[in-house]
Amino acid sequence: MRNFINLSDIDKNDLRKIVDYAKLQKEKRANLEKSAVDPEAPLAGKTLILIFEQSSTRTRLSFEIAARQLGMHLLMLNPKESHLGKGDESIHDTCKVLSQYGDLVMMRTYKHKHFLKFSKHLDVPIINGLTNLSHPVQIMATVMTYEELRGSIANKKIAWLGDGNNVVYSLIEAAAQFDFQLAIACPKKLEPNKKIVKWAKDKKANILITKDPKEAAEDASAVITDKFISMGDGVNKKKKKKLLKPYQVNKKIMKLAKPDSLFMHCLPASRGEEVTTEVMDSKQSAVWLEALNRMHVQKSIIQFCLNLL
Repeated sequence: MRNFINLSDIDKNDLRKIVDYAKLQKEKRANLEKSAVDPEAPLAGKTLILIFEQSSTRTRLSFEIAARQLGMHLLMLNPKESHLGKGDESIHDTCKVLSQYGDLVMMRTYKHKHFLKFSKHLDVPIINGLTNLSHPVQIMATVMTYEELRGSIANKKIAWLGDGNNVVYSLIEAAAQFDFQLAIACPKKLEPNKKIVKWAKDKKANILITKDPKEAAEDASAVITDKFISMGDGVNKKKKKKLLKPYQVNKKIMKLAKPDSLFMHCLPASRGEEVTTEVMDSKQSAVWLEALNRMHVQKSIIQFCLNLL
C-alpha cells in the first residue's frame, strides 16, 4: 500500500516520476475546461475521502478539482459533524469504516502524531495534506512550478527566509530527493528540526542554515517564504513577528538573487509581513502558478498512491 506522508519516505525516482507525470498530464488537458474529466477518466468509480481538521482554501479546492478531473467521487468528512475526534469512537473503528467506503484518504490535521496514528489503522492509502511537521504536497507543487518555468531544479540554489516551520521541513527533504542546494535564513530560536536536517545531510544534501537573510538570498534561483504565524501556532504572535521582521522578502532581497530568480510562497500570504506587495505582484512572482500546480501534482500523487504510476 502506497501512502504519501513525507518526502523522505518515498524513493527519489518515484518523486521524480510524480512531478514529470504531472507536467505531462497538465500539457495534455491544456484545452479542456477546468472541471472537465480527463478523456481517459483513469479513476472513474474510485472514491476519495477528504478530512479537514484544519481549515483550508487551496488544499480543499485543489484536491476536489483534482479528483473530479480524474473521474473520482468525493466524500467530505468534517470532524465537527462526525464521531472523528470526539472520543466516542476509537480511531481504529473510524478508520475501518472509512476503509469500507473510500479507496483513498487525504487528511489535513494539526498534529503529525495524530496523522501517523490514523494512517496505521487504515486499509487504504492516505495522503498528507498538511501537518505541523510537514507539507509535502505543497513542496511537490513548488518543484513542479520551478521546473515548468526554469528547467531542472537539480544543483540550483533555493533560498528560504523565515520560520523553521513545517513547510521548510518538507523543503529540506526535497533538497535531498531532488538534489538542489538549500540556504535557510532564520533566527537561531526558530531553526528547523535538527533530526530532519541531519537526515538530509546524511543523504548528502547541500544545506546551509544561517541567521543572515542576505547570505541565503545571494545568487539564489528562487526565494521562498511562508507566513510568520502559522495556523494553530500557539506562540506570542507579536514577539515572533518582531523576531522575523528582518527576514521579510522585499525588493532588496530579490536583487541579491539571480536576475531570473523566482519568488514562491505556499499561501495564504500576509502582505507587508513576510513579503511586500511589490514582490508578491512582481514579474518574478510564481505564486499563482504554484497554487494552480497543487492541483496538477496532486492528481499525480493520487495515481501514484493507487498504483497507476
